Amino acid sequence: MDISSLTSAVQSASTQGVNQASSVLSSDFETFLHMMTTQAKYQDPLEPIDSSEYAAQLAQFSMVEQQVKSNELLSGLAAQLGAGNMASMAGWIGMEARTTAPAFFDGAPVTVEPRPLAAADQAYLVVYDKAGEEVQRTLIAVSAEPIEWAGVQDDGSPFEEGQYSFSVESRSNGELMDLSPVETYSRITEARIEAGAAVLVLEGGTLITTAQVSGLREGA
Repeated sequence: MDISSLTSAVQSASTQGVNQASSVLSSDFETFLHMMTTQAKYQDPLEPIDSSEYAAQLAQFSMVEQQVKSNELLSGLAAQLGAGNMASMAGWIGMEARTTAPAFFDGAPVTVEPRPLAAADQAYLVVYDKAGEEVQRTLIAVSAEPIEWAGVQDDGSPFEEGQYSFSVESRSNGELMDLSPVETYSRITEARIEAGAAVLVLEGGTLITTAQVSGLREGA
């Protein structure tokens, strides 16, 4: 489904939700009137219901009605804003986003951007699998230059296809100074609405928000 179709679907769903809420409100109002009519019909003639009670009940229902309408408007506005954000990200699909989210390894090298502390005399690239288990630790240069992770184990065999995350370990005189996540580039495959917010889907299925993206580049 393309981005325009997704936007139309969101707006349609929003309209449908408002219409359903309006139907419920109308039904509730009819029920309220029926109850009032029945109450008046069977009231004790010797002790009739005070008209002020009717006025109070009508006022209370009016307050509830206004609250429901306000909620409808807010829900519709939120859905439209979400659709607008998603539409604005249409041009991102197919590009590669730089983020600390797990990257999908399919046999092709993954570009990683380690940034060890400048005061470190040693730096290690640490690789984790989908379960968060460390699967590799490699000594790298103390530099902010991007490197290509080939996805090859220490014995020369390739890692399995899947999601991997990275961190850089900065050391000085053998002592750990810092351990921080490493950014990688992943291809954006889709934009969608999740819990009322626009999100990006990366290759491999990872969901991120635009706030998690620190850079974009043309897809390979």
